[in-house]
Amino acid sequence: MAHILIVEDSKTDAYLFKKMLEGHGYQTSQAISGEEGIEKAKEILPNLILMDVVMPGLNGFQATRKITKSQEMGSIPVVIISSKSMESDIAWGLMQGAKAFLVKPVKEEKLLETVKEFIN
Repeated sequence: MAHILIVEDSKTDAYLFKKMLEGHGYQTSQAISGEEGIEKAKEILPNLILMDVVMPGLNGFQATRKITKSQEMGSIPVVIISSKSMESDIAWGLMQGAKAFLVKPVKEEKLLETVKEFIN
């Protein structure tokens, strides 16, 4: 069973993503900040990370860059999920190493399609 780390400070969004993913057989873990996301990623080495952008402390762009540039975590695909929807935000997220960028609110079908793209 694939393990997905959800890095999201909104309890509502985190719950929705968890419910969608676990309903399709994925195991999930959660972190509520960029710093905690990096710590948990190192600890559990998930198959995929869903990363919010706007969070207190280390934001999702910074956390994505640290994870994707890390020797131990660099192979973990990061998918950014954010309400930031400008082309510049999406381009910047991909430049930080994210494999995909989804704009909130995300439909369940789109989330699952994207997850399956990066988890065999």
